[in-house]
Amino acid sequence: MLCQLSINNFAIVRFLELDFRPGMTSITGETGAGKSIAIDALGLCLGNRADAASVRPGASKTEVSARFSLADVPLAKRWLEDNDLELEDECILRRTIGSDGRSRAYINGNPVPLTQLKALGPLLVGIHGQHAHHAMLKTEQQLYLLDSYANHKLLLDGVSSAYQRYRQIEQELRQLVLSQQERIARKQLLSYQVEELNDFALGEHEFAEIEQEHKRLANSTALIESCQLALMLLSEGEEANIESLLNRAVHISADLESVDAELSNVGGMLNDALIQVQESSSELQRYLDKLELDPEHFAMLEARLSKAMQLARKHQVMPSELYQHHQQLLTELGSLDSDEQKLEEIEQQLEASKQNYLTQAQKLSQSRRRYAKELDKLVTASIHELNMPKGKFSIAVEFSPEQMSVNGSDRVEFLVTTNPGQPLQSLAKVASGGELSRIGLGIQVITARKVATPTLIFDEVDVGISGPTAAVVGRMLRTLGESTQVLCVTHLPQVAGNGHQHMFVAKHAKGSGTETSMVALDKEQRVQELARLLGGDTITSNTLANARELLSS
Repeated sequence: MLCQLSINNFAIVRFLELDFRPGMTSITGETGAGKSIAIDALGLCLGNRADAASVRPGASKTEVSARFSLADVPLAKRWLEDNDLELEDECILRRTIGSDGRSRAYINGNPVPLTQLKALGPLLVGIHGQHAHHAMLKTEQQLYLLDSYANHKLLLDGVSSAYQRYRQIEQELRQLVLSQQERIARKQLLSYQVEELNDFALGEHEFAEIEQEHKRLANSTALIESCQLALMLLSEGEEANIESLLNRAVHISADLESVDAELSNVGGMLNDALIQVQESSSELQRYLDKLELDPEHFAMLEARLSKAMQLARKHQVMPSELYQHHQQLLTELGSLDSDEQKLEEIEQQLEASKQNYLTQAQKLSQSRRRYAKELDKLVTASIHELNMPKGKFSIAVEFSPEQMSVNGSDRVEFLVTTNPGQPLQSLAKVASGGELSRIGLGIQVITARKVATPTLIFDEVDVGISGPTAAVVGRMLRTLGESTQVLCVTHLPQVAGNGHQHMFVAKHAKGSGTETSMVALDKEQRVQELARLLGGDTITSNTLANARELLSS
């Protein structure tokens, strides 16, 4: 619950430090005194929008801090733990706004983004404003109120998760479908190119091999002539050749060696040379034997080489890269085929995710219908108490599977009849301003009992209510205050008198400026304030007696 609120230099407040207690706290004050200023300041700690206009004139910044007890707030404790923020028995939210409009937020002394204040705030405080009745005419607000009462968060989370999954798959499918025409055109081109390269069937190292063989065959005549000339010089020349000359030299060296052993190495070297020449001749002869002129084979090689170079130019790659390019096209074509399969798989996944969503949404819808019947009875009983004895309230829940959303597929509508014999009709069509206020207040009080928020603030929600109805409203809020801390800004003495405690807001001129103060009233001061609310500026013995009666009752 809210334990303390400190306000520095906010609007017309110079400094306020307010201590709050359990139960219902009534907040009253003169018109224009700023009865809602503490709630507005608290709103800053809860992440509400603020600008430089919030800063008191002449001050450098506004600073507001709120201290909460977490004794019975497990959701807030878990949130702090999940976000690695300091966890103690109390939680302090602080907000500063500079005169330049810059804002800073803190949780337990730790600087945090404003979004974290907005996330934690609803777990600590629920604020019901004076315009909540009109907001209740909107279908989305009616859905929110029903869900707040039903408190089926797990079902809502299940629907939300299933819907997000459905939309994710739907987006993936949409992207695939949008690129389908491009894929079809690309696949047609690739199919033609791959078929052409498949027909040519160039091997991995084939281009280098045919290029080398073509070069050899293109020069085969010159090769034959050169080989024959080399053989003539080495061994086949009739008049002289190297082999015969080396033979003579070997014999001469043998004679020389017999005369002088010092020349023995010369003979060995000449023998080695002779062997090398003979082997060279044999190798040349073997090469020459297999070297033959084959015009048909040469033409085939030339045609294949020409085709390879033609395809390389067509595909804008080097001829030596044609094989690798062929493999890349095959891989890409295979991936396009797999995309077609993936498209079918995603269509199946989308249908499965839709069915999962509808299953979750139907469970949520069943829960809504069950709690709608329960809320029908409670709100009808409440408006009977609020001086609408013949009124009847009902909630229509219509499941529409084609209307998928993060909140389910239900259309929720609040229906009411205020007079006997009239059919149930939309709340917006039937209820007058005063009736709407009473119905709205009844719903807010009933739903507030079911929500695990430790502090509830009702900011002039009793507008349009008076007399005996106001007394009933006061008793409702006091009963609610028995289990939840309630802060109620009101102008009605019948409501204010039901508070467990009472705070009074006043505005004072101080020097050239204006300040607002907010103080807790003792019992006698409460009597005076209730008398003022009952009788205006003139307080009589009768209004004082009425005020004491309100307190005693």
